[in-house]
Amino acid sequence: MNLIEDLRWRGLLAQSTDEAALLEALKKPTTLYVGFDPTAPSLHAGNLVVLLVLRRFQLAGHNPIALVGGATGLVGDPSGKSDERTLNSTEIVQAWVSRIRTQVSAFLDFDAPKNPAQVVNNLDWTSPLSAIEFLRDIGKHFSVNHMLSKDAVSARLEGGGISYTEFSYQVLQAYDFLELFRRNNCTLQIGGSDQWGNIVAGLDLIRRVEQGSGHALTVPLLMKADGTKFGKTAGGSVWLDPEMTSPYAFFQFWLNSDDKDVINFLKVFSFKSHDEIMELEKSHSENPGLRNAHRALARELTSLVHSEETTQRVEAAARALFGQGELSELDEATLASALAELPRTSISATQEIPTWVDLLVATGVVDSKSAARRIVKEGGAYLNNQKISGEDFRPSKTDFLCGKYAVLRKGKRDLAAVELS
Repeated sequence: MNLIEDLRWRGLLAQSTDEAALLEALKKPTTLYVGFDPTAPSLHAGNLVVLLVLRRFQLAGHNPIALVGGATGLVGDPSGKSDERTLNSTEIVQAWVSRIRTQVSAFLDFDAPKNPAQVVNNLDWTSPLSAIEFLRDIGKHFSVNHMLSKDAVSARLEGGGISYTEFSYQVLQAYDFLELFRRNNCTLQIGGSDQWGNIVAGLDLIRRVEQGSGHALTVPLLMKADGTKFGKTAGGSVWLDPEMTSPYAFFQFWLNSDDKDVINFLKVFSFKSHDEIMELEKSHSENPGLRNAHRALARELTSLVHSEETTQRVEAAARALFGQGELSELDEATLASALAELPRTSISATQEIPTWVDLLVATGVVDSKSAARRIVKEGGAYLNNQKISGEDFRPSKTDFLCGKYAVLRKGKRDLAAVELS
């Protein structure tokens, strides 16, 4: 199976220009690029879809370029929303470019002997241009009528309108493709399906200015089975930065994938072979309660984004929280990230520590002391995985793990955290 067929099998092929010509071109090492604009301090799980496609191309022997948009990030791609994007300061965008440059670099091989990856910043070739040069040399090749037909632009025109700044984004992205064609012989751009118009505009610019040709390939925007946008949780986006989404929360996001989504997610994100994925699909179909597919997905993605060692710590924390390991063996950072996802309460180190019953009520796991006392009587009350036998049990400061945390458990599954501050 060739690379394009593999992408189609994984559900990663939305549109392409002449597919036969693209297949012919890919018989030789091809230079391609994907752009990432610094719209936040970190990439999120949704960005992984196209970033990992770039990685697949490198593994197939092609030359990947990850472009971080220091210039386009200052302008903003017009979204389908009615409002203009908030323009961030140059200093903020530069800081985000640096962070995202580091992130994308973790997924590509810069030391490959034949096809090393590159990371570039489009500010390098955009900032030296004067406004007059840009309008005369680049802008003259664009039809306003054609630009107005772009979905995101037409939707804005039907609402509150669009600024010239955002309207010009398509020209800037097309110019990126032209410059990479000139500098790196880059002949393929990949992006999300919402970027099709921008990518094709770049191909047209290459044809007009350099009488050259290239290819475009887009990846479908990933949606969950329930129709909601992928990569969002009740707490917001799932970020790749461990300071914005902890490795524990990242692991749990994949582990808690809907049964209807997990096999699709494996196809999109995993580097397992087709046979391995189909075996997991068979196991999932026969006994979804084992959650083999979910665990395989969570382990692979957490190891890829954070590290295999981090994944092992996260899994150890998950087991320990439910009494299958020693909480005292967890390092403070892993413990803190695991407990951050739980209902919690905080008490001062200078006050008398409340009883287990009072603490459980304070976390909101139960709504009354009588309910908490009943849990103790029925033998379902635990502190740090140790059963509590008395309704008046009061933890001591030595019970707090790492001197800061205590874990309350009601029965087998309901957890809460207490932080000593």
